[in-house]
Amino acid sequence: MARIAGVELPVEKRVDIGLTYIFGIGRSNVEKVIKDAGIEGSKRIKDLTEEEVGKLQKAVDQFRVEGDLKQQISQNIRRLEEIGSYRGIRHRRGLPARGQRTRSNARTKRGKRKTVGTVRKDVVAKTGGTK
Repeated sequence: MARIAGVELPVEKRVDIGLTYIFGIGRSNVEKVIKDAGIEGSKRIKDLTEEEVGKLQKAVDQFRVEGDLKQQISQNIRRLEEIGSYRGIRHRRGLPARGQRTRSNARTKRGKRKTVGTVRKDVVAKTGGTK
């Protein structure tokens, strides 16, 4: 297996697909990496030589990937929270930060539904009809 940027790339995949397993390298960055390294994207990772893996490593090192990128993202969010910006407040409260509606949807950020202000039918049935 080829190890680039601390990530074991799957050997059966093509180079252009395998590189996307690195956090921070998407399809558009893969094209830049392959062009810089001078390697065909259709080649399988298992067919790469050590020299080609080294070229890919150098090309990937130009980008901020994996731990460094995750650290930068968390620092940016922490900075927004510290300065008290709207986006920072939304992050702190666990709500969508980019203007999405929350009256309906946003279940991923808000979590499981909690009924507020009324008693559900199944609760009424269990308690014998009284609140």
